[in-house]
Formats: sequence, C-alpha cells, structure tokens
Amino acid sequence: MASITNQDCRRRCNTTRIWLPAFLFSLCFLFFTPTIPRSHYHHQFVDMRNLLGVPNTINVITNFPFLVVGVLGFVLVLDGALFNISSHGEVYAWLLFYAGIVGVAFGSAYYHLKPDNHRVLWDTLPMMVAFSSLFSTLVVERFSQRIGLFCLFGLIFAAFLCVVYERNYNDIRFCMMFQLILPLAIPVMAFVYSSKYTHSRYWFLATGIYLLAKFEGATDKKLYHANNYIISGHSLEHLCLSLIPIVLSIMLIYRETKFQRLVDLKDRNQRRGTNDDFSTELYMAENLQQTEQVKTN
Repeated sequence: MASITNQDCRRRCNTTRIWLPAFLFSLCFLFFTPTIPRSHYHHQFVDMRNLLGVPNTINVITNFPFLVVGVLGFVLVLDGALFNISSHGEVYAWLLFYAGIVGVAFGSAYYHLKPDNHRVLWDTLPMMVAFSSLFSTLVVERFSQRIGLFCLFGLIFAAFLCVVYERNYNDIRFCMMFQLILPLAIPVMAFVYSSKYTHSRYWFLATGIYLLAKFEGATDKKLYHANNYIISGHSLEHLCLSLIPIVLSIMLIYRETKFQRLVDLKDRNQRRGTNDDFSTELYMAENLQQTEQVKTN
C-alpha cells in the first residue's frame, strides 16, 4: 500500500513539473505578445494549376486520402471487432478523431478551392478537433476515463472558442498555441506515462511523420522545384499527414492489453451486459495492477 502511495506522489510531481511550465509559457505567450493577424502570404501556395476546371487542383485532390482513412476508421471503431479499444471513453475519443479526419478532408478541400481568411477556419477547426481527440484518448489510457472525457469536451469547446476568436479579431495566437502545444504534448505524455497497451512506439512514429509533414509544408516552393514541378511541398504535406491516422489505425489493430484497470473491466461488462466470470477478471486485474506498480517502483 505504501509503494502505491509513493508512486502516486511521484506521478503527481512529474505531472506538475511537465504541465506547470507549459501552462506558464502559454500565459506569457498570450499576455506578452502582440496580436498576430493572419498574413495574406499564408494563402499563397506555389502550385496553383487549374486542371479540369478545378482551382488549385493538386492541393484539393490530395485531401482525398483523409476522407478514405477517416471513414474507414470511424466504421471500424463503431464495429469494435478489429480495433483493441477497451472503454467507452476511448471509443468516444477515437470516433471524434476519425470524424475530425473526415472534416479535414472536406474543410481543407473547400479552403484550397479559394484560399482566404474565412475559408481557412474550416481547415483549421477539424485539425484542432483531431488533436484534441488524440490527446484525450491518451489521457483515458494513462489516467482514467472520467478525466479523459473531461479533457475531450473541454478541448473541443476551447477549439471552437479559438476559431471564433480568430474569426472576430483576426488574431491567430490562440489557434497557434492549440496547434503547437497539443502535438508536442502527445509524445511527451506517451513517453512519461506508461500505457496499459503495447505498441506505444506508434505514437512517436506518428509524431515523426507530423514533423516531416510540417517541414514539407514549410519548403513548399523548394520541393516543387526539386521534383521538376510535379507536386508541391504543401501537397506532399497533405499526403504525409494522411499517414498519421493510418499508422494509428495499425496500432489499434495490433496492440494488446498489458494490464486491465478495474474501471475498464466494469465499463466493458456494462457494454456486454453480462456478469460472467466478472469477479474473476476483477481479481486478476487487481493482481496485475499491483505487479505492474511493483515493477515500476
């Protein structure tokens, strides 16, 4: 019992050391930086080819993989047979993630047909929803379902507020923070806190793909020239980002449960509507949890 208490204290200390500096940095960024309006250069992409009457054709059609992966992932989460998901909280978070990916497909295509400050918000909001869902599913995995769902609804609400603020005041600071902090927080949380699942390395692979995609977007013009004007860096960024839900879907298929929390077993029992051997599973879960905690100590 004492070892469990000590572990909880260390976890709280680690949590404070990680998230308190991030929170203070966010406050300093908000209060000590001037308003940052969205520049018109943001909407100037090097590949503006018009093929078959579709403006910015390549930048539009490279959003199609988001639609395919998003719809398939959404259906597989609902089906529940292929993905290893053990609680209602995870189901809600993953459903919202794949819904966000579908939203990226439509929002980004709509934006690239005629890039401007109004349409870009339809591209930004689905990405923020997807980031919020990924972060929340990690919280559900590593802490508890209640905390994870609280994060999920809180972050989604914050994403809407950030977009509304940018729309009304032409200030992208809140959206910048949202799209900067969450992608960095996800690998940090995956590294610091142990998961009840195997194959956690896929989170770091997804982070590497995200960084590569951002590099491709930043070198839009140079990559376009380097491949003899076949495809621009921004279009490559779309294709690269679409690999992230594919990688995470592979993780959901192949991962296995290392240990089962009691709250997850109760949640699974409620979903199945059965009590068969439930007391035995609870007993085994308690033993596994105690063994896992002893090992970490």
